[in-house]
Amino acid sequence: MSIINIKDDLIEGVIFHPSPNFNNRPKDADISLIVIHAISLPPGKYGGNEIKDFFLNKLDTSKNEYFESIKNIKVSSHIVIKRTGEILQFVPFNKRAWHAGVSSYLGKENCNDYSIGIELEGTDDSAFTDEQYNSLMNLTDSLIRSYPHLSKDRLVGHSDVAPGRKTDPGTMFEWKKIINNL
Repeated sequence: MSIINIKDDLIEGVIFHPSPNFNNRPKDADISLIVIHAISLPPGKYGGNEIKDFFLNKLDTSKNEYFESIKNIKVSSHIVIKRTGEILQFVPFNKRAWHAGVSSYLGKENCNDYSIGIELEGTDDSAFTDEQYNSLMNLTDSLIRSYPHLSKDRLVGHSDVAPGRKTDPGTMFEWKKIINNL
């Protein structure tokens, strides 16, 4: 496993793209959950800069009809892992990214308050790449080492914190591949 270093709530050696879509966590909120998501923009298309542009509020809505329907949505995640395994960071880990929406885990509401959001470039019904799994495993291992309230038992899908509303990362996500290698 490659070591990813986290310093001052940012991944060393990864370009930081500061999203305006974040705020401070509540003072009593410990980082204690990792939420895995899937995203592609437009849906089912990979490889462009549209996800980055979306999280930076710079999405060119003239590029695709679908973009009109999301043009006023303000969201972010801490991390995006592209199909190639490349990691992009948008929000420092100590800040509250806007990724989970209306959510709860084990009876605790507002998962954004205490979670780290990781978006995998993909869809609910397509396989993720080995490069993405490798990056996710390395990053998750580093997060667990850096934040004492995290553990492999605190790794969930968006569907787990927003059941009935969200289905990502989907049925093709290989949970055992991640959990067994942490």
